[in-house]
Amino acid sequence: MDLRRELDRRIQDALAAAGAPDAPALVGPAAKAGFGDYQANGVMAAAKKLKCKPRDLAERVVAALDLSGLAEKVEVAGPGFINITLAGDWLARQLAAEAELSAQAGRGRFVAPADKPQTVVIDYSSPNLAKEMHVGHLRSTIIGDAVARVLGSLGHDVKRQNHVGDWGTQFGMLLAHMDELTKAGQSKDAQLADLEEFYRAAKQRFDSDEAFAAKARGLVVKLQGGDERILSILSQFRNVSLAHCQQVYDALGMLLRPEDVCGESFYNDDLPKVAEALAGQGLLTESQGAQCVFLDEFTNKDGERLPMIVRKSDGGYLYATTDLAAIRHRIGALGGQRLIYVTGAEQKLHFQQLFAVARRAGFAPADIDLQHVPFGLMLGENRQPFRTREGGAAKLMDLLDEAVRRAGELVAEKSPALPEDARSEIARVVGIGAVKYADLRGNRTSDYVFSWEKMLSLEGNTAPYMQYAYARIRSIFRKGDVAADDLRDAELAIAEPAERALAVKLLQLAETLQAVAGECLPNLLCGYLYELAGAFMSFYESCPVLKAEGAVRSSRLALCDLTARTVRLGLELLGIETVDQM
Repeated sequence: MDLRRELDRRIQDALAAAGAPDAPALVGPAAKAGFGDYQANGVMAAAKKLKCKPRDLAERVVAALDLSGLAEKVEVAGPGFINITLAGDWLARQLAAEAELSAQAGRGRFVAPADKPQTVVIDYSSPNLAKEMHVGHLRSTIIGDAVARVLGSLGHDVKRQNHVGDWGTQFGMLLAHMDELTKAGQSKDAQLADLEEFYRAAKQRFDSDEAFAAKARGLVVKLQGGDERILSILSQFRNVSLAHCQQVYDALGMLLRPEDVCGESFYNDDLPKVAEALAGQGLLTESQGAQCVFLDEFTNKDGERLPMIVRKSDGGYLYATTDLAAIRHRIGALGGQRLIYVTGAEQKLHFQQLFAVARRAGFAPADIDLQHVPFGLMLGENRQPFRTREGGAAKLMDLLDEAVRRAGELVAEKSPALPEDARSEIARVVGIGAVKYADLRGNRTSDYVFSWEKMLSLEGNTAPYMQYAYARIRSIFRKGDVAADDLRDAELAIAEPAERALAVKLLQLAETLQAVAGECLPNLLCGYLYELAGAFMSFYESCPVLKAEGAVRSSRLALCDLTARTVRLGLELLGIETVDQM
């Protein structure tokens, strides 16, 4: 059950009955424990609109408000805030119902489905297949996967699209280099064993040898013209590159699969049709030989309209054209009702123009939601873009291997008695989880500083802390020789303040996920999980569990189990694994 949504609905009904039918309830968790569990703040603005005293309107709203069975106290505070304290027996019943659903599903849920499930197409990761994945691809991959998981948990039909770069001038350069090495007798497998080295060598030739550059440009023409031999070579290169990408996705635990790949080359045949459609709408204008779209709302500092180039003067198409074709495909063929693009913030203007042109051309009707989900930079501890010591872009696989190695040292230090295979598995789960959680815990729009020490800390809002919190709860059951399945029929009792705080926090997962899905902000889920862990620690310190007796012991153990399952689910939706022992 989405508690916030339910309270919002009931309070809006009461506002309407009190004479403010269009006023929002503005319900949120209470700012302080003494103010109850939830607070409604919509009366203030409604009273101003109605030109009456806020407190008088608040009292009329409370008189019309039906929270019978759900709240034990509703009161007006200050100038017109409405404070709501939930009933302990209602909390117990709601948690018991959730626990039953959890048992049936085999996992913690507390997830209210979306009111109107949509088909959501989410574009993320999108590496350039000319090179191995590096740290610059990390944020799009991790953020996109978390958002996709949360949307799927709410009942949306999520279609992942990995829009890889597998077309264009750079591939002429690579194909030319491959052709020369093949003629020299070197096998393709040997050539592509190290994609980074292959790319650097090709780029060096392209920049220094005009004859080579001319050959590369000629191969691009053949590629775009559908030359079968060139397309066959490109296919081999593409397959090797995608295999490298999949190794990274598997190591990260991503849900991206080969069938989600839909690269630039896929749209090549549709690009002339896009240009024709734009011309038919009267949107294309020639500028210096290129075909462009100019919209009045996009201008430079001098007030001159900025072009969106659709076709270059040499007849070639650009990324914008491909992206327009992708919008047509994602709406027309995939049935997308909401299109999400997870890319760096530096592409903000591109997507503003892209969406505006797609609307103007009729490619994206008004009822289709187009959403750019930007993110900031990943910085080194010197607050410069993250690089290797040599100054180059760090390979993503090397970064993940280093994370697992460092986590292994931490596990060996903290738990030297664990068997080697257990330590290795914990190191993998903790190391990969630390990298992902460090990225997700901050607002995605901000830059963040990559720090091994902070991300692997067992204190604060980190993956190791959350994973340890889960393992610690599970250790209660081992210590008490209790099977969680035996608690299914336990009667919950919410009596102590710490029990109440934990129960309320458990029931707030649903509203948290709705917020994450709406704004594409995984940090909201990280913050929720950290608060849940804090609420559990307060409960565990003030409410004896294993030392309690009878029904109280069973009730508190059931709260422990529900907390563990909720933490595990929350981390799973962030793409982070857990272990039962650390």
